[in-house]
Amino acid sequence: MVSLISTFSLTAKPVLPPLFTDNMVLQQGMEAPVWGKSNPQQTVTVTGSWNNRPVHTTADADGNWKLTLPTPGAGGPYSLTISDGEQLTLSNIMIGEVWLCSGQSNMEMPLAGWGKVLNYEQEIAAANYPNIRLFQVEKTTALAPSGNMKVMGDGWLICSPQTLPEFSATAYFFARNLSDSLGNIPIGLIHSSWGGTPAEAWTSETTLAHHPDYRHFVKAMSQMPSDEAGRKAQIARQEQLFSDELLSKDRGLNKGKEQWTDNRFNDSQWPVLNAPGFWEAQGLPSFDGVVWMRKTIDLPASWKGKDLLLSLGMIDDNDKCYFNGQQIGETEGWSTARKYTIPGRLVKKGSNTITIRVYDSGGEGGIHGNDTSLYIQSGNQQLSITGEWNYQVGLSLKELQFPLIRENQPSQPASLFNGMINPLFPYALRGAIWYQGETNVGRATQYSTLFPLMIQDWRQQWGYDFPFYFVQLANFLKQQSGPENSEWAALREAQQQALKLTNTGMAVAIDIGNADDIHPKNKQEVGRRLALQAIANTYGRTINSEGPAYQNHVIKGSRLCVNFEHSTGGLKTSDGKAVRGFYIAGSDGKFHAANATISGNTVLLHHPSVRYPFHVRYGWANNPDCNLTNGINLPATPFRTDTF
Repeated sequence: MVSLISTFSLTAKPVLPPLFTDNMVLQQGMEAPVWGKSNPQQTVTVTGSWNNRPVHTTADADGNWKLTLPTPGAGGPYSLTISDGEQLTLSNIMIGEVWLCSGQSNMEMPLAGWGKVLNYEQEIAAANYPNIRLFQVEKTTALAPSGNMKVMGDGWLICSPQTLPEFSATAYFFARNLSDSLGNIPIGLIHSSWGGTPAEAWTSETTLAHHPDYRHFVKAMSQMPSDEAGRKAQIARQEQLFSDELLSKDRGLNKGKEQWTDNRFNDSQWPVLNAPGFWEAQGLPSFDGVVWMRKTIDLPASWKGKDLLLSLGMIDDNDKCYFNGQQIGETEGWSTARKYTIPGRLVKKGSNTITIRVYDSGGEGGIHGNDTSLYIQSGNQQLSITGEWNYQVGLSLKELQFPLIRENQPSQPASLFNGMINPLFPYALRGAIWYQGETNVGRATQYSTLFPLMIQDWRQQWGYDFPFYFVQLANFLKQQSGPENSEWAALREAQQQALKLTNTGMAVAIDIGNADDIHPKNKQEVGRRLALQAIANTYGRTINSEGPAYQNHVIKGSRLCVNFEHSTGGLKTSDGKAVRGFYIAGSDGKFHAANATISGNTVLLHHPSVRYPFHVRYGWANNPDCNLTNGINLPATPFRTDTF
């Protein structure tokens, strides 16, 4: 059930935003804002049962009112009474710790549903944490900062096996670790995420005006009509022009008719992509646009004339799928599994052709997922369709005038801040956790300033420098086999730049990713590592929360010695084998896999081909083969000392 509070309708009884419901958690030890709407000039009284001391204010000429309530230490349940002549009472309210949980799909990823984290059935069955409360913001965009909010269910829900399955796994495991460590105090989780979205979408337009890469967007927004109807009309005209141009210039279409879908079409001269796998790593770097993919397969004679199931894993972003020249389905959304029915009338004995028109509007593109998710099935029989697919570019978006401003676009700058963050302000928070960055891969230099800007933006909105803890991107794609220039490694380095901001912390996840799945299943460990940051740095507990981190290095002849901090319990390897993941280079900049040995808090590196080492890299790859940890089994943070 989704409830939508779009306006505060005027009634005799006070109207509250969706954040204020039964079962809510208020931040302990703060002046917690409470706000709503009543009749104009109406006196409003709010009383918390923890002290029974009424606080008064008066609604303005539009009926809006806001006040603050002093909250005690953690405890409950309490009630909250709001009266403007008519009385509204909220019950089963807890006072505790409130955390905002946001990002893209790895934060959004639920325990069950499309996520299915490790041991999700057992985890859900054991989710008896009534002091953890869940608040789910539904996905929505806005062209200007909005006070409206879509909410899942009836607002705050008590964590249970019934309410948890579709909630953020990372957020839940974070809260569970906090609860266990802090003596079962109430934890409130406000979850507001959207898969496949970039950091700029979560940043306000006002703040983006200070970033040189987004000033053109902010200027374009300022030139839009001021009224909503005029704005929507202009956006609709721009989108229609773009859509028409996208279809007219796609070389796989001729006056809207498909040219490359027929099974008799000769694609033998087309280049090859491997599926699953993003095309950026296979000869189409930084490509956004339309790619047509074809695969011809031989089907058993016994399958002729039978309905079949076609599973294509996930496709980034959108697709249209054809079988022997006939369209059998289409899907939008990069994290949605594609499963289509092939009608028996199209199924022939022997040679059959699958064609997919893939449209990617930004970030990575192509078929992704596990090898086991690409197959054709008849009854209990499956035929794998992984491996080589022929492909041809239909159109690059560089050939088009992509509209800067579009309606209902979650990737558009400021759109999710407006629709999913601004409505939460000024609800009192302890802090925020964040898991995002995949969509910004390929723009590391930009992200190194954009991400800290976003953090500062949120803190400015709330008026205080609350703790902000984030996950560094996990290992992904084909495992490293030698030196490589990596956009994923560069983005991780850019994320690390945010640690220069006060009251921030980073959970390293370089050891728990999956080569074939951008959504690691071990969200238990991700949540635990985020919680370690909070327990140590926000709640002041004496625990070890960091893995080994590069401190400095010295050169001793042909050896390069790297010193680490946070080497609690001594440096070691996660698998008990020799140290892997270090590469060194001389003045020529050519990196070689280093022979590495541990000596106390230092790793000693050398290679016979590098007589005079100058530079060192560790874990510098999309999916690095690295194994350095400390004595509490937290992984070393990837790093490099060069800048080329």
